[in-house]
Amino acid sequence: MNIGQWLLLVLLSLPILEIYVLIKLVGSLGFLLTFILLLGAAALGTYLLRIQGWSTWFRVQQALARGELPAREMIEASLIAAGGLLLLIPGFVSDMLALFCLLPATRKRLAQRILETGVSYPAQKTTHRTRHTIEGEFRRED
Repeated sequence: MNIGQWLLLVLLSLPILEIYVLIKLVGSLGFLLTFILLLGAAALGTYLLRIQGWSTWFRVQQALARGELPAREMIEASLIAAGGLLLLIPGFVSDMLALFCLLPATRKRLAQRILETGVSYPAQKTTHRTRHTIEGEFRRED
């Protein structure tokens, strides 16, 4: 399976998992406590998204001003964006995944792991084209 198929499978199974977890939480904690937990996770995630997003943006700007490649900061910015997207999906599982992406300690570890393993792309087919130089003279006539 390629990454697109995995992503489709996750996106289709996430609502089922969210409903299952919410039913279990309401059954064990009660509706009010589950609702408070959901609102608290969403509020904390929104706060972290704002603070960590700006912080990462400033670190990218500082790295660029020093003439460095902000690879780590860009990976962290991508993780923050993924966390923001996960906050938009209603449910407890997506909120917990979003907090995982937004909390500085876990995000930095994940970014470090991504940097260590690297991102590999499949080899692309290249065509070998040769350049031919045609010598001659050019004169423009108006």
